[in-house]
Amino acid sequence: MAQFSPQDLAAHLKNGLLSFPATAFNSDLSLDEAGYRSHIEWQSSYDVAGLFAAGGTGEGFSLSPDEAARVVELAVSSSRPEVPVLASASGPTVQAVRNVRDAEAAGAEGVLVLPPYLTECDQDGLYEHVAAICEATNIGVIVYNRANAIYSADTVARLADNHANFIGFKDAIGDIEHLTKVYAKNGDRLFYLGGLPTAETFALPLLQLGMSTYSSAMFNFVPEFALDFYADVRAQNREAVTEKLNRFVLPYLDIRDRGKGYGVSIVKGGLKAIGRDAGPVRPPLHSLSDQDVADLAGLIDAAKIRPNTEIKIGA
Repeated sequence: MAQFSPQDLAAHLKNGLLSFPATAFNSDLSLDEAGYRSHIEWQSSYDVAGLFAAGGTGEGFSLSPDEAARVVELAVSSSRPEVPVLASASGPTVQAVRNVRDAEAAGAEGVLVLPPYLTECDQDGLYEHVAAICEATNIGVIVYNRANAIYSADTVARLADNHANFIGFKDAIGDIEHLTKVYAKNGDRLFYLGGLPTAETFALPLLQLGMSTYSSAMFNFVPEFALDFYADVRAQNREAVTEKLNRFVLPYLDIRDRGKGYGVSIVKGGLKAIGRDAGPVRPPLHSLSDQDVADLAGLIDAAKIRPNTEIKIGA
């Protein structure tokens, strides 16, 4: 049974940092359940507002439906009760409906709707896809605006009007005009989160467009730094944000941009660099080279942000 109603969940998520935990794999690419439990316990020991299991950074696109359900179940059972766990709904509508039903059964508080696979979508099709997911569950539903799933302001409003458990809009496009239309049309009925990679780069300007939170991939391996950065964004402390961008985020992007798909792979590289190895990434992604990991470890040390890798006392 979810602890948050959809509306309570939206109010909770919009005022804190969000993250997508990496999914731990063994060397043979099977799910490392013990490693994943340990990662969730560590991540949820911090003051993070919500964890999205089996999402993009968690390589949800490489998980079977059964694996995705198990990952969500592990996340729910391994996290602090105060930290809501959300899942992902992906693929064709029938699979996305299964994903959200599995997530609700596992005790997840909400679900992020990823773009349907490959096919082009018009607004009526996108509406029907998300409506079917909303109707299949009582937990909160958030759409992810990216790739072939670009939701117009009117479609977002239609979903909000017809489905009380539709609560949020995540964006990975960064079209200022489009975001302005969505926010102006829907206002405080929804909460809005940034999903551009790497989100910290865009966080301060997007705050002015109503995006009070974002998903931090780097929270996976430098959680204290990620939380401090978010606090500076919410305080609109441009000087502090710029200092942190120059000290770590922008050099981090230089390593991320060395390979395609490194936006996910660098998270596992970061975990390896701090001594909390979560294993390799699954194809079609590929792991960072040894040199990339060494360079990332050097950057973490030079930026003086190497975290405490133990679970926080009293969590």
